[in-house]
Amino acid sequence: MWDQRYSGSDYVFGVDPNRFLTSCAHLLEPGQSALAVADGEGRNSVWLASEGLNVTAFDASEIGLSKAGRLAAQKGATVDYRLSRIEDWEWPAERFDVVVAIFIQFAAPELRSVIFEGMKHTLKRGGLILMEGYRPEQLAYATGGPSQREHLYTRELLEEAFSDFDILQLTEYDGELHEGQGHLGMSALIDLVARKPSHRS
Repeated sequence: MWDQRYSGSDYVFGVDPNRFLTSCAHLLEPGQSALAVADGEGRNSVWLASEGLNVTAFDASEIGLSKAGRLAAQKGATVDYRLSRIEDWEWPAERFDVVVAIFIQFAAPELRSVIFEGMKHTLKRGGLILMEGYRPEQLAYATGGPSQREHLYTRELLEEAFSDFDILQLTEYDGELHEGQGHLGMSALIDLVARKPSHRS
């Protein structure tokens, strides 16, 4: 499905990084290791690399990754791109300083729980998760995202999923997105910044 979606010459979600992600620039440091989850055509991984981070990004779409590689070359950025379905990603233990998950809401609740646990597992102690998604109210806007309510995020869902982390930001709001044709118009958003505790409890 994603190969088909990315098969056109345009970038479905544009080439500019996600606005929430760029708003977190002050939390990032050159030389940090970052993982971009289900990164698609590369707009976010390329931005992270341009900020001086050492970026690994994976996606299930070979076409998406090919376009991501072209974007990285155009921007003079270096990203370690990996072809992998999210079900098959191994989530190496305490490997990354930052894990970025922007609109990865293709996953049903059971798989989503596995993904969230994998993200937490692969993060170094003291590391950050940066996540943006749609809230259930997005179904009325229909300006992007999944059509299944159970794939969407609520405050309660994220508070529970990351209850073992320090939640630095959890913001619900409506705002205009201009991310290619894939995310275009007024949107019901939720942003999460969460830090893995530095010491084992």
